[in-house]
Amino acid sequence: MLRSLLKPLLRGLARLLFRVRISGRVPAGEARLLVIANHESFLDGLLLGLFLPLDPVFVVHTTVANKRGFRLMLSLVDYLAVDPTSPMAMKKVVRLLESGRPVVIFPEGRITTTGSLMKTYDGPAFVAARTGATILPVKIDGAARTYFSRMGGRFPRRFFPQLALTIHPVTHIDVPVAPTARERRRRAGEAMRRIMQEMIFASRPQQTLFEALLDAASIHGRSRRLVEDLKQEEYSYGDLIKMALALGRLVAKESGPNEHVGILLPNLAPTLALVFGLTAFRRIPAMLNYTAGADGMQAACAAAQIRTVLTSRAFVEQAKLGDKLAALAVVCPELRFVYLEDLRGKMGLVDKLWLMLWALRFPGAATSIGAPEDTAVVLFTSGSEGKPKGVVLSHRALLANIAQIRAVVDFSVDDKILNALPLFHSFGLTAGGLLPVLSGANVFLYPSPLHYRVIPEVAYDRGCSVLLGTSTFLANYARFAHPYDFYRLRYVIAGAEKLAEPVRQLWFERFGIRIFEGYGATETAPVMAVNTPMAYRTGTVGQFLPGLQARLVPVPGIARGGMLHVSGPNLMSGYLKVDQPGVPQAPASEAGEGWYETGDVVELDDDGFVRIVGRVKRFAKIAGEMVSLEAVEKLAAATAPAAQHAASTQADAAKGEALVLFTSERALTRDRLLAAARESGVPELAVPRRIVAVEALPLLGTGKIDYVTLKRWAEAA
Repeated sequence: MLRSLLKPLLRGLARLLFRVRISGRVPAGEARLLVIANHESFLDGLLLGLFLPLDPVFVVHTTVANKRGFRLMLSLVDYLAVDPTSPMAMKKVVRLLESGRPVVIFPEGRITTTGSLMKTYDGPAFVAARTGATILPVKIDGAARTYFSRMGGRFPRRFFPQLALTIHPVTHIDVPVAPTARERRRRAGEAMRRIMQEMIFASRPQQTLFEALLDAASIHGRSRRLVEDLKQEEYSYGDLIKMALALGRLVAKESGPNEHVGILLPNLAPTLALVFGLTAFRRIPAMLNYTAGADGMQAACAAAQIRTVLTSRAFVEQAKLGDKLAALAVVCPELRFVYLEDLRGKMGLVDKLWLMLWALRFPGAATSIGAPEDTAVVLFTSGSEGKPKGVVLSHRALLANIAQIRAVVDFSVDDKILNALPLFHSFGLTAGGLLPVLSGANVFLYPSPLHYRVIPEVAYDRGCSVLLGTSTFLANYARFAHPYDFYRLRYVIAGAEKLAEPVRQLWFERFGIRIFEGYGATETAPVMAVNTPMAYRTGTVGQFLPGLQARLVPVPGIARGGMLHVSGPNLMSGYLKVDQPGVPQAPASEAGEGWYETGDVVELDDDGFVRIVGRVKRFAKIAGEMVSLEAVEKLAAATAPAAQHAASTQADAAKGEALVLFTSERALTRDRLLAAARESGVPELAVPRRIVAVEALPLLGTGKIDYVTLKRWAEAA
C-alpha cells in the first residue's frame, strides 16, 4: 500500500527536479526479460523503478542491501541481494528469470568513477545466454552529474541536472561455442560488453559541431579552461565560443554560404575555433595540408573549388611557406588569400556590439547552424598513392566517430591530450582536436610532430596523460625522451601507419607503457578500430568500433583475410576529385551503396580483433605469387630493429616485378635477410634482391612514408 502511494509521488518529484526525459518503449509480451543499464549513480535503480512500465526484481549487491540508507529506497521495489563472489549467486538470478519475472541488473557491478563504461562482469551475460532471455538495454544519461554519483575531481556536478532514460531495441546473447565452460562464459561477457558499448553509442544526440560545442560548454561551464597551445595561454569554453562567433562572422563576409574555405593554419586554439565558427555560419572549412607542396595544395584547391584561403602572415613566415604560396597563386590565379591579421582590423563597432550583446547570449539564434547531414569539413587524403582527394565529412560522421571512440575509451576531464598531429590530418582533427573539446578533456596543441626533442619535454612539463602519434613519430620521441618524461601517460595511441614491433617493445621496456594501436581512414572520420585496456591483443589494431559494419571480400592470390568494406554513421559523404571538381562522388564498393572499400586486406579472429594483412596496392606479384610489401618491411625490421625500412617495386622482365628495399642500415645485406627469413619461416620470394641504403625515408607531413617518392626511387634504382 505504501509503495503504491509513494511511487507516483516520487515520480512526479523526479520529473519536477530532474526534468526526466524518456525515449523508446518497452516491448510487451516478453516471457524472460533482462533489463541492463549503465551505472552512473545511486539514483539509477530508483529511476528505473519509477519510470519503466514494469514490475521488475532488482539484482542488488549484498553490501548495498545491508546499508541502512538504501533500505527505504529498496522498500519501493522487489530486489534480490546477491554476493558476486558466490558461485551460486547467478543461479538465483537464472531461477528468477525462468519464473517469468523481469529482472534489472547492472552489468558493471559498480557505479562509474570515470564517467565512461567500467568493467562489465561475465555473470549477467551468463544468465542471459543460459536462459535465452530477451535483453532490454536502457541508457541512463545525466545521473553522473548529480551529487549521488561517485565522480570527483573536476567532473561537473550539479544538484538537479536534466536526466534521460533511453530504451533501446531488445537483443539476445546466444550460448557461445567454446571448448570449456570458462571460455563460453568469457565470450558471453564480451558479447555483453559490446551490447553496452553499442547502447552508449546509439544514445548520442543528433547535432552539428557548433551545437555540440554549446552543449559541452553548458555541461562543463563556460569558464572551464581546457585548450592550450604554444602561446602558453589556456582557453575556456567561453573563449572558444567567442572566437568561433567572431571569426565565423568575419569570414562569412569574405565568402558565400556553403563555400569551401581553405584553412592554412597551424595547431593553435584559433584554428580549432575556426572549424566550429565556419560551420556555425554554414561555411565549410577545407583543411589544407601545408606540407604537401604547391602541387598537392593546387590539386586540393582544384578538387574542392576553393576560392578563398584563410591563413596568417606570421605563420607563412615562420613555416617558410612564402614560395609555396607564390607558386600556388601562379597556378591558381583565382585564389584569394585572407590573412587573420587583416581580419582583426575589420572587426567594427557593429560586429563587437553584435558579439557582446546578442551572439554570446544567444549563440544558437545568432547563427545559421544547419543540419547534422550537412557538410562539416573537407579533409584531404595524404596523396601517398596519387593526387590528394577531398573527403567530405558531415557533422553526423564526425560526431558519430567521436561517440564511437568515447564508447570504448574512457577519456575524462582529468585527462590532458598532447596533440602534435596537424589539424589538417583526420586523426589530429577528430581525436586530437574535436574529441577533447566535446568531452571536456584538456588538450595541448603543438604545431609540429617533428620536434622530437621538444615533444617529450612538453608531455612532462604539462603533465599530459594521452599522447597521439604515428609509429614513426613515436619511435623518434622514444629516442630522445628522458625515461621520466612520460610518467603521467596512461594512453599512447598509434595510428595512420602500422605500428612497428621494435617501437612497441621500446616503449614498453623504456617507459613501461603499452601502445594502443588503432586503425582508420580519412573516409571514416577516421577511426574504425582501436585496442583498449578492456580489449587488447598484440599484433592487431583492436576491435571494430560500435555502430560500424564490416565485410571481408576474398582477394584472388591472397590466401589470408579479405578486402575490407565498411559501412556506418561515421562514413564520409563522398570524394571531391580533380576530374569532377566540387561534385561529391559517392564511395564505390561491391558491397553496395553506403559502403566503402578500404583497399586493405584484413583478418578477423574469433573475438573480432582486426589484423591488417596489407594494402592491396602494397602487394607485389612476383613470378605469379602475391608478396606483401609490409611483410618485407617486417622482415627487415626484425633483422635490423634500430633502422628504418620501406619496400617498393620495380619492373622485372623475367618475373613481372622485383622487390626494392630502402633502409637506413648501411650494413644490411641480402644474406642477413635470408638468414632471418629462414629462422622466421618467411619464403625466400619475400627477400628483396636489391637493397638501397638511404639517409632517411621520405615522409609526408602526416608522418606516413611517402610511397609515391619511393616508387620513383625504385624505378630509378
